[in-house]
Amino acid sequence: MARLRFKAVEEAQNRTATKVEIPTSKVTDFYGSNIFNDEVMRAMLSPEAYMKVTVAIKSGDKIDREIADEVAAAMKSWAVSKGATHYTHWFQPLTGGSAEKHDAFFDINLDGKAVEKFKGSALTQQEPDASSFPNGGIRATFEARGYTAWDPTSPAFIMYNEAGTGTLCIPSIFVSYTGELLDSKSPLLKSLHALDKAATDVAIIFDRHVEKVSATLGAEQEYFLVDKSLFNARPDLMMSGRTVFGHPPAKGQQLDDHYFGSIPPRVNAFMVDFEFEALKLGIPVRTRHNEVAPAQFEVAPTFEEVNLACDHNILLMDLMRKIARKHHFEVLFHEKPFAGINGSGKHNNWSLGTDTGVNLLSPSTKPKESLRFVTFLVNVVKAVHDNADLLRASIASAGNEHRLGANEAPPAIISIFLGTQMTKVLNDIENKEIVSIEKGENAYIKLGLNRIPSILLDNTDRNRTSPFAFTGNKFEYRAVGGSANSAQPMMILNTIVANQLLKFRVDYDTEMVDHEGKKEEVIVKILKGYIKESKKILFEGNGYGDAWKEEAEARGLSNIASTPEALKAYLHKDFIEIFERMGVLTEREFHARYEIELENYIKKIQIESRLIGDLAMNHVVSTAVKYQARLVQTAKALKDMDLDNEAQPVIHIIREISERVTEISKKVSEMTDSRKKANNIDNIEEQAKLYGTEVKSFFDEIRYHVDKLEILIDDEDWPLVKYRELLYIR
Repeated sequence: MARLRFKAVEEAQNRTATKVEIPTSKVTDFYGSNIFNDEVMRAMLSPEAYMKVTVAIKSGDKIDREIADEVAAAMKSWAVSKGATHYTHWFQPLTGGSAEKHDAFFDINLDGKAVEKFKGSALTQQEPDASSFPNGGIRATFEARGYTAWDPTSPAFIMYNEAGTGTLCIPSIFVSYTGELLDSKSPLLKSLHALDKAATDVAIIFDRHVEKVSATLGAEQEYFLVDKSLFNARPDLMMSGRTVFGHPPAKGQQLDDHYFGSIPPRVNAFMVDFEFEALKLGIPVRTRHNEVAPAQFEVAPTFEEVNLACDHNILLMDLMRKIARKHHFEVLFHEKPFAGINGSGKHNNWSLGTDTGVNLLSPSTKPKESLRFVTFLVNVVKAVHDNADLLRASIASAGNEHRLGANEAPPAIISIFLGTQMTKVLNDIENKEIVSIEKGENAYIKLGLNRIPSILLDNTDRNRTSPFAFTGNKFEYRAVGGSANSAQPMMILNTIVANQLLKFRVDYDTEMVDHEGKKEEVIVKILKGYIKESKKILFEGNGYGDAWKEEAEARGLSNIASTPEALKAYLHKDFIEIFERMGVLTEREFHARYEIELENYIKKIQIESRLIGDLAMNHVVSTAVKYQARLVQTAKALKDMDLDNEAQPVIHIIREISERVTEISKKVSEMTDSRKKANNIDNIEEQAKLYGTEVKSFFDEIRYHVDKLEILIDDEDWPLVKYRELLYIR
């Protein structure tokens, strides 16, 4: 095994940057060239078909069979002209990633001849095996039927393989035979529809010309890169995406010299390559840089409509994995692949915009616009306050459990950072009395609303310890894990904000009728109550400190560190009622997601437990015993030469190795027994609890002794690629 390590290190050290073919110096020449976008549709469809498709994209209306046939013919013609030989419904089952089943663009007719074939029915619907994907008990194994259906709001695209041929990928939803939602996209689309309706009903209070409100998202993606040979020499990285053992290197991230530093040549070539391919797919990646931890980097796109942004992020992750192998890298999205240094998040920058071109979360110096901005800001705060536990559940996972609260990521306590200026504005609204209402075109309430400063991105401070921070014209949900599908937390956020905006509209209409008040007066009165009810979730300080945990507890805020505990929010009747009323998820679908997340958690802890046992006994302990035997011979030789004093340090190492090997063997045995105990439990909640407490409790104990052996045993003998090699050989 040690030979494998040194061979891998040698291969990694001898790598050079892979040459990248640059399409052209102008992004505008190739941006979106591999997507079936509006420009292609306009050119290839009849005016009638083009109009119906664009209307369907904007409104969500169904596309009739005749139009679907015309679109399918155009898609096939376009895709084949670009080298595509197959098509697939590209969908997002509840695995956290994407799925696809490729079918060729041909069939055999009655004469036995091959004919090109792609009808509207194939475009709009396919039938994958529903029982083979996570379903939370909705489908039995023998009930295999399920359907994927085309989502025209996300453009079809072509993905190429190493052979140079392409596959037409059609973004789709995934449902069971009986209609239950089995994917991440379907409820996201429903939540966006609910948010559009609710937000529009509030926006028209301020501007009657608003007809649509869209949620936008910019998902910053953090990731690690390790050389492929080094990756393949670490079974734990291959099987679980993280290292279960590894002594910290002398130099980690303590000098802060990696952050925004010069990008290594091999890494830069990889970035350039995947960015070109991403841009061809219409993924608007713009930013690249070194992150805080060694071997960690970040890519960030411009803002897009939420559904498209979520699709693009999942597609980008898949693309990065493929391109990384071309450059002899493996890309790691796990939330905590290395102990002792920062993990990876996916910062979800979320906002709301109208079809009139207004960002509803952007402050203004104009009084009427300021009141609109504050109205939407306060309603988001109220929504997060009332549904904090559900928002926490949306980012709960085995990987994120390692990261949250680890002095590198937001804590498990959901709080909101607004910044000094906005906190003062809300305090003024809550505490000041209405002085008067000015008449005329610029009507406003003298509450300080007319004095809200123009809050631009560069004069609103940031708080990287906050899980949900206002950053000038958007909220940044920083607590989402690096490997997560953003569709889940965004679906939750969209729905709870939509629900709150509906409440606001009801409160507003009631107050206007009951009190016949002025519009501005009524709005401020309602906001006063909301601020008072939800202000305990506002926190401006250091979320990493223990003092915040104590303060949060005193405020009555939840601090749910355990994933199984966090996921229980999916069973809360009040939350289920909201999602059923908003038409996003049924109670059965909510329960299914709860079970799927628990199953996923159990399986990941189970895999890591097995890896720990295998590596500890078959790699580390066996190596330690062999090395110890050599030390015994050395000690004996020293004693035979009457060099007892010189033998003592060797004997001390022999004893320490014995003690640590004994502890490792004992703990591995106990962990195995604990795992067997958990596996014999039928109740999935109890099983997850045991895995998260008893089984997982052995991980750090075993690791402690293994990592101590790493610095005791001769470097030439150590079987596992070390942290200094994984993190610094690029």
